[in-house]
Amino acid sequence: MRIGLLSPIAWRTPPIGYGPWESVVHTLAEGFVAAGHDVTLFATADSLTSASLVSVVGAGYETDRTYDVKVFEAMHIARCFEHAATGQLDIISNHFDFLPLAFSRLVTTPVVTTIHGFSSPRILPIFQEYADSNHYVAISESDRHPDLPYAAVIHHGIDPIEFPFSAEPDIDGHLLFFGRIHPDKGTAEAIRAARGAGRPIRIAGIIHDHDYFDQQIRPLLGADAVYIGEITGTDRGATLGAATALLHPIAFDEPFGLSIVEAMMCGTPTIAYRRGSMPEIIDHGVNGALVADLTGMIDAIPLTVRLDRGACRQHAELHFSAARMVRDYDTLLRRIVEQPDPTATTSHHKHSLE
Repeated sequence: MRIGLLSPIAWRTPPIGYGPWESVVHTLAEGFVAAGHDVTLFATADSLTSASLVSVVGAGYETDRTYDVKVFEAMHIARCFEHAATGQLDIISNHFDFLPLAFSRLVTTPVVTTIHGFSSPRILPIFQEYADSNHYVAISESDRHPDLPYAAVIHHGIDPIEFPFSAEPDIDGHLLFFGRIHPDKGTAEAIRAARGAGRPIRIAGIIHDHDYFDQQIRPLLGADAVYIGEITGTDRGATLGAATALLHPIAFDEPFGLSIVEAMMCGTPTIAYRRGSMPEIIDHGVNGALVADLTGMIDAIPLTVRLDRGACRQHAELHFSAARMVRDYDTLLRRIVEQPDPTATTSHHKHSLE
């Protein structure tokens, strides 16, 4: 197949640090190339890929603030659909959220749009409007909207090689918060939970809400709660594998949790609030714990840190590997190329869940 992969341009593909959508697109691009497909990646010019790279902008707008984002987003999306309109693509795999939907009726090339969560209920109308020209993929059962048809539910996957197994955590027994520093992610609650259990905690991640960090996180920092910044490259696996457990007290219904899967691949269990996709990722008592509130998280820490780290790794390899994700998308894209009408192929059933 000639696959066009449309990546966001917030960060390069793959991202150096934060950039979950770009990370998923990179994994798919490499997997599709390895499977023998002719892949064109539409991403920033500084992206690293085995696919053919097409770019309209040098770097992601989160790192280069010199250009007008909307202008280059429009040019970026248009470039992908121009390739489709001239017969260069058999299918488009869209990971750019809702904007490309407006182009989808202008080409005969089938479009598969992965919905990486809904930023607001106000964007739903465009997904409803263009359901007849798109095949929607949900990244978890919990994130399926009841008013939309879906061709598949496909969980994200990661490369096990990039997240080496750590049989033993660091001897200091520290816990870890790993993610955006934002109220939605519950950074402050993670610190309070660690203190409640009498364990040190390290805070890792990009600061997305600076007021929140300055007003609610900085005052909580100390010898037992250290902010170590954004973690990139191979340091991600080392940081995740060194912790006794990952704390994930989210304040929203998270569509998926890549940090949880990454921690699990390293052998580190996760304690999370039972919201959104967490029950689909965490097998309670096997690779972590699902709790209702801060008290439940504190109570779960002594038990969770003693879970079998080998079982965490095994669960991740079975359910959340890059190979499994690529295989699921490959199967879906082949089916759609053979029968491209969304009204004939989409439904409310799940295509692939482990």
